[in-house]
Amino acid sequence: MKKKAIEKIPYLGLKKISRKKAVKYIGVTKVKNVSHEKHLFVEVYRNEKASKEIPLVRIVLTKKDFGTYIPDRKEWTRRQVENGDDCGRLIWAARSSPYMEREKENILQSSEDLERIKKFCKVAVYNDARWWEYISGHENGIVITARRKREHREYVRRKEALADRIAHTEELPEKKILARVDDIYFRNEHYLYYKKRGSWAQIACSKCGGVTDARWKIGISYESQFQRHSEEPREGHYGMCPMCGARGRYKCQGKVKGAHSKTIHVFLGQKYKEQGMVFRYVEVEKEWRLGLIDGEMGTEMYNACEKLSGIETARIYFEPGKKTQKDYQKYNPYTGKDFWDDCGLQGCQHITIDRAPIMMETYEEMKGTMFQYSGLREYVKDKKGNINPVNYLECYKRTPQIEILSKMGLVDIVESLVGYEYGIIADEDANRLDKFLGIRKERIKQLIRRKGNLKLLEVMQMEKRQGQHWTDEQVEHLTETGLEYTQIETATRYMTLQKLLNRIEKYAGCEYGTECSRASARIRHMATIYTDYLSMRVNLGYDLNNTVYQQPRDLETAHNKMVMETNKEEMDKRLNEVAERYPEIRHIYRKLRNKYFYEDDNYIIRPARSAEEIVMEGRILHHCVGGDNYLKKHNTGKTYILMLRFKAEPDVPYITVEIDTKNPRILQWYGDKDRKPDEKNMQSWLDTWLTKMKTGTLTEAVRTANIA
Repeated sequence: MKKKAIEKIPYLGLKKISRKKAVKYIGVTKVKNVSHEKHLFVEVYRNEKASKEIPLVRIVLTKKDFGTYIPDRKEWTRRQVENGDDCGRLIWAARSSPYMEREKENILQSSEDLERIKKFCKVAVYNDARWWEYISGHENGIVITARRKREHREYVRRKEALADRIAHTEELPEKKILARVDDIYFRNEHYLYYKKRGSWAQIACSKCGGVTDARWKIGISYESQFQRHSEEPREGHYGMCPMCGARGRYKCQGKVKGAHSKTIHVFLGQKYKEQGMVFRYVEVEKEWRLGLIDGEMGTEMYNACEKLSGIETARIYFEPGKKTQKDYQKYNPYTGKDFWDDCGLQGCQHITIDRAPIMMETYEEMKGTMFQYSGLREYVKDKKGNINPVNYLECYKRTPQIEILSKMGLVDIVESLVGYEYGIIADEDANRLDKFLGIRKERIKQLIRRKGNLKLLEVMQMEKRQGQHWTDEQVEHLTETGLEYTQIETATRYMTLQKLLNRIEKYAGCEYGTECSRASARIRHMATIYTDYLSMRVNLGYDLNNTVYQQPRDLETAHNKMVMETNKEEMDKRLNEVAERYPEIRHIYRKLRNKYFYEDDNYIIRPARSAEEIVMEGRILHHCVGGDNYLKKHNTGKTYILMLRFKAEPDVPYITVEIDTKNPRILQWYGDKDRKPDEKNMQSWLDTWLTKMKTGTLTEAVRTANIA
């Protein structure tokens, strides 16, 4: 469309205005040739004498294009007459109106104008009074046609690119992959199926496929020395096939249901074009099958076999300067053939690419490619397990510094970056590792020794931001406390960092650096309690330069006192309120205690004594257990709140547990600030307690133990 030429054409003008007050807009049309092409001009004017010369809008249509010109703004748009995004509003109307009102408000100057529109647009419209729908239909047809052409061009481009990738991808060395996987991951495993009959056993070998009878118990007759012998078959044990001598695992015939299999995925990386790489995701399955028939003595084995098969499910292409492309192999049920596509499936059936072993040939193929110096091999070596190389290499394309991190053994940092946790980076464009991570240069060796521990990194970044120079020991100890930036900043206004660490250690009664999970949890707990205590003192206006306030003899008591003093009035009101609303919690305590109470050498667990105790538990541990939702459920017996604490400190909150009462199970458990201290150990302890509670093996002596 020649827009500049169209702008030079004079406006059609409105000959006369309508006397009807309901009419607000009048349309005028004309067909003109512009650059040897027919154009339909539709101009809409206000029904006013002052607006007869310049239209509100000029709509220009051709067979394959359209445009809308706004004279007031002197600009062209692709906005349509009616658009679903605009709720059907006409482009020249101030607001949308009901259909009947639009027909009265918008008219054409003459019947000839309507005929021009109908003849040019060639669109079926139910009501001629809605003349603008002819224009809207013509515009929609142009838009849909353009979209289809665009989609077709995109489809053709994608198919050509897919065909090009397939043509430049080497043939998959399937036999080599199957042999390697069978040797390394399936360990050439064979099965010896057996069925005992007295001192004899029928044995079928999946390796050779043969079936034979062999004596497993030594006979006393002369003939028995010439009979075929075998060790006694036992489920899950290994033995030798009496026919081919292969080593296999015994499996009882009665426990076999036709076939059983194992599946594993592997990655094979190959060079692609000049400097690119393609990672091929291959699924390998090994199936063992036992053949059974009905014989004279019941079900009998007649053969056994094993089959190793593999299928390539996905390909991931990397090329310099291009986006990562993933292709998937799919199955067409109509043709019965597999085919490659450049997109996955939808919904729950989507083809996923998970962690898997990487074949050693990959690293040789990487030489001379864009990933020659990616550090992938070092990353895999440090992880000592299955990984997804696609995620790592995509991260490497964005952040090349990950190569150095991998080669230095900073595993935890690399794992975070691969998981898109880029918040740990201080300067993504930095070339030096210390600037990249935002730490002091002298800290790098210490970070390497701890394999890039993220908590240690956080403390080192904190040191750099505060402009401090801490010792290696102070950094290690501060990491163990788990304190955050604001907590340390508040405390170090009134004492040195070393004094803070010493006092935490003293209050915890445990030394730093021990591998005891209880000691570590105790240090973290007391560090939080102490800094929380100091913060509350400051907020209440106490002078923390006073050593009496700085160093309370009994930190737990002093902290609880500050908690009460901070919101004494509100807290008193809350405690009185919950005591009245949820009295059943106090009444059923003894009954619940007899059922749920348990203690061992280290820990103690019991139900909440009252609603007030649950509220205080949530306040001290900074979680939401003190809310009405939990109190109501405990009060009505839907769920119960239990307190898990150290036996040596039964009154110091440590972990809060919520348990389902109908089907006894742990719904959730949390410690301070919704964290799970010593998670692996405590989860195991809670699982053991739950099992004992369900089976009724909590001893009477423990159940009736008297605690304050």
